[in-house]
Amino acid sequence: MDLGLHNKLVLVTGSGSGIGKATAKTFLEEGARVIVHALTEAEVSACIADLSRLGDVHGKPGDLSKPADVAALCAFANGLGQVDYLINNVGIFSVKPFEDLTDEEWLSYFDINVLSAVRMSREFLPAMLKRGSGSIINLASEAAVKPLPQMVHYSVTKTAILGLSRGLAELTKGTKVRVNSVLPGPTWTEGVEAYFHGLAEQKGEAMESIIANYFKSDEPTSLIQRFVEPVEVARMIVTTATNPAANGGGYRIEGGIIRSIL
Repeated sequence: MDLGLHNKLVLVTGSGSGIGKATAKTFLEEGARVIVHALTEAEVSACIADLSRLGDVHGKPGDLSKPADVAALCAFANGLGQVDYLINNVGIFSVKPFEDLTDEEWLSYFDINVLSAVRMSREFLPAMLKRGSGSIINLASEAAVKPLPQMVHYSVTKTAILGLSRGLAELTKGTKVRVNSVLPGPTWTEGVEAYFHGLAEQKGEAMESIIANYFKSDEPTSLIQRFVEPVEVARMIVTTATNPAANGGGYRIEGGIIRSIL
């Protein structure tokens, strides 16, 4: 299937690893030019070295909670041409009791998980509307619809992403610009693997045993009863981003965890 991505420019935030890197890789495989982003220069350089065999890939590090770093990333991207696809993927998560979360921690989560998408969209959406084309994907989570008690802070930020995405989509009415969100379920990324390593050490159990029981104990409504692979999420992102009829929606790739027909 030709998705019409040849020589299109794509910017994927938080693409040094995990879902973001898989998304950058998938766009490259479809013929797009890709800008990767991570927090550090080392992460960006490693990502470019790994993906450059697939096509035209560039990169820029930055902390998207800092307006100056956002401005630098946007200027770098604009220097390479018009950004046709913006994938707001950068985000953080942690497991912490609700009562232990401080105001500062709440604000930090909103700054990275929500305001990074606001800042990047504020830069690129007006240009997309002016020329009449472009697509934005904001990464949400199944936790946006089924909040996790061990990650209330994370869940709330992902619910906000759904509202942001639909609100921005309303601004595109009558144009060929589109804004959507994608809702992955538990995905086996480097960050999740590190979390399970820590959990295994804390409990004094083998990581394989904890993983084997995870979906039975923590996600019993999952229909696939396994972790989603980053490439599976990446394919959903790429096909949603390029589908001319997809606008204002939230597209689930969470293995059936959310018990709903819509």
